[in-house]
Amino acid sequence: MAQFGSLSDRLTETFRNLRSKGRLTPSDVDGTVREIRRALLDADVALEVVKSFTASVRERALSDEVNKALNPAQQVVQIVNEELVGILGGQQRRLEFAKRPPTVIMLAGLQGAGKTTLAGKLGKWLKKDGHTPMLVAADLQRPNAVQQLQVVGEQAGVHVFAPEPGNGVGDPVKVAKNAIKAAVDQQYDTVIVDTAGRLGVDAELMKQAANIRKAVDPDEVLFVIDAMIGQDAVNTARAFQEGVDFTGVVLSKLDGDARGGAALSVASVTGRPIMFASTGEGLDDFEPFHPDRMASRILDLGDILSLIEQAQSAFDEEEAMKVAEKIASDTFTLNDFLQQMQQLRKAGSIKGMLGMLPGAKGMREALDNFDEREIVRTEAIIQSMTPQERELPKLLNGSRRLRIARGAGSTVTEVNALVNRFEQAAKMMKTVARGGVPQMPGMGPIPGMHGGKKQQPQTKKKKVGNPAKRAALAAGAPAAPQQAPSGAGLGLGMGKGGKAPSEEELASLQKFLGR
Repeated sequence: MAQFGSLSDRLTETFRNLRSKGRLTPSDVDGTVREIRRALLDADVALEVVKSFTASVRERALSDEVNKALNPAQQVVQIVNEELVGILGGQQRRLEFAKRPPTVIMLAGLQGAGKTTLAGKLGKWLKKDGHTPMLVAADLQRPNAVQQLQVVGEQAGVHVFAPEPGNGVGDPVKVAKNAIKAAVDQQYDTVIVDTAGRLGVDAELMKQAANIRKAVDPDEVLFVIDAMIGQDAVNTARAFQEGVDFTGVVLSKLDGDARGGAALSVASVTGRPIMFASTGEGLDDFEPFHPDRMASRILDLGDILSLIEQAQSAFDEEEAMKVAEKIASDTFTLNDFLQQMQQLRKAGSIKGMLGMLPGAKGMREALDNFDEREIVRTEAIIQSMTPQERELPKLLNGSRRLRIARGAGSTVTEVNALVNRFEQAAKMMKTVARGGVPQMPGMGPIPGMHGGKKQQPQTKKKKVGNPAKRAALAAGAPAAPQQAPSGAGLGLGMGKGGKAPSEEELASLQKFLGR
């Protein structure tokens, strides 16, 4: 995740220096804590949070739990991980729904924090979870705020209650009250109220937000905060806590390139949990916030659970079984390849998913240079083919490839590269499906494993002493067979009927002699 990239790099480098030491002295601990303090301050984490955090880490790092540990460096990493989880809120907190619908969720925050877009994201997320949400346009001051919410609601497939045109016209408190009645009449089980914001905290903003809260008595008040605003995040959060008293925090713009450490301070300073995180511009770039998983990402320990959840939400198990059967039976086509890529795109940002793998910071440069539009270009090439060409790539001659390249807006070279990659991938998947180990490009077959030709043991050729026989062998002529000496005493006497020993007899003798 780009938001905590700098902090993650600094902490990872600090712990790398510790791993080479079998025993930690107090000076080692002090040096590590000093580097952690600098990393947190550089990331814009609030000073009071940094002081509390580093003091707790130092105290635990000098205790017996580290001194008696088999691997002190790993124990320190574990301590930092646990303390990070603590300042991020501890355990995950879920939405609390009303026993009697509708559940009312009020959004509050400054102008530009992303409340309107977040209302659409939350509505779509709730709809996927089986709820029937309704968005309420109670921001009647910002120009075109009502129209923006209607567009977002249409994209999310969620109904929008907007009786007033906005742009300074209408009473937001009255709109919020009427929305609750409409939700009861039309049987919506969740109401999401989008309220107005200001460029800064002022009395008028707090008064309006407090009046809306009093009028609708929400079950949840979510404070939406821009994760990129720096140290002011703490002051803004405190002001809203005093004026509105929110129940949870939502971090927006968590995919930005700012230092973002101030977002780590909000839960610790206000005592209110971070409940959701907005990780992109798309309506699907929205996820529940797990403090333990976020701490693991920051420390480059990976977030496998979130990765699995994303994959499960996008991939159909029945469809996956069909694809596996096609791979095993060698009937995997470009059509199937296209469907798999489209499912992969549904799972979310590929760059984001790769970033959830443990040790992903080590390939940060490769991730930053990864262009997700390459998948779109690949889709365009396949979609420019006829159904017959997708089923039988061998039909793709020069003229067909030229036509496909023109249709996809690419070059023949890119078409050739795609077909070659597909054929190699199909072969590798077929080998794996049959229980073998595929031969990687640039590598020889792995000895003792299926999937490659068995290497025959090379026998060392003995030099023939007879010059005539040596010349005959060099010319490719078979050497004259040696006559077996007669006499049973040598063990190679003539066979039955005076014949030379058979190949089976020679083989059994060689086996007996251990040759």
